[in-house]
Amino acid sequence: MSSFWSLWVIVLTAITIVLVTWVLFANRTRDQNTNSSTTGHVYDGIEEYDNPLPAWWFMMFVITIVFGVGYLIVYPGMGNFPGILGWTQLEQHEREVAAADAKYRDMRDRYLAMPVAEIASDPAVRKMGMRMFANNCAQCHGGDAKGAYGFPNLTDDDWIYGGTPEAIKATLINGRMAAMPAWGAILGDQGIAETTAFVQSLSGREVDKALAEAGSKHYQTYCAACHGADGTGNQALGAPNLANGIWLYGGSTEQISHTLRAGRNGVMPAFKDTLTEDKIHILTAYVYGLNN
Repeated sequence: MSSFWSLWVIVLTAITIVLVTWVLFANRTRDQNTNSSTTGHVYDGIEEYDNPLPAWWFMMFVITIVFGVGYLIVYPGMGNFPGILGWTQLEQHEREVAAADAKYRDMRDRYLAMPVAEIASDPAVRKMGMRMFANNCAQCHGGDAKGAYGFPNLTDDDWIYGGTPEAIKATLINGRMAAMPAWGAILGDQGIAETTAFVQSLSGREVDKALAEAGSKHYQTYCAACHGADGTGNQALGAPNLANGIWLYGGSTEQISHTLRAGRNGVMPAFKDTLTEDKIHILTAYVYGLNN
């Protein structure tokens, strides 16, 4: 902080300590200027005795003041003064993380040398993976990994980019960027309605046959290159399967129409800069084990 605010904190803290100490000692004994044993305060017939604090209570307050002054000398608390120990939260955190890494390094290196499919059912791996998932993935995919609107379910067999250990690890390392273009300006309202009907028909739903027939032409022109002629998708391109009845953004007429009209741009963040190689390997095993 700036020198002004540092001085501001120091002055206010010092004044507070002095005032608290004065109040404590000023009330240590009974007021000798009056012969009354009460303070004169009366409320609803109840009077307040003018008695000093018990000695043990008084000493406890003195100890807290001495402790507070000592703490502010040893640790940071007085503006920019770092304390005679030079302690910081960041340094303590880094030391604890380094100690934990050293403690578990051999175990994680051992798992790193083993195939994902082999360690996916290991109880220790699943326990570590579950914690990593809760810290890094559950915010989007849910604590049970069953996903939500716009976030894939990781417990079923439907994988947009592939469910092999290699594909899952690549997703975790590099992230994913969806690229579903918007077709509203090209197809118009009627074209969107027709294409929506055809997309719904791919999963065996009852639709207007005339609309679906017209929509099939739009589909082959604009959609088949990514999703395939039969709508089963393409994991290499990240194009979802449209024929299995599983919908990332909803399968109602309104939701499919919106997807076609406005496009979708979901983002899966990359963890290569926040998780070490061994942690990604263990997290991959956990996710792989969710449906294997």
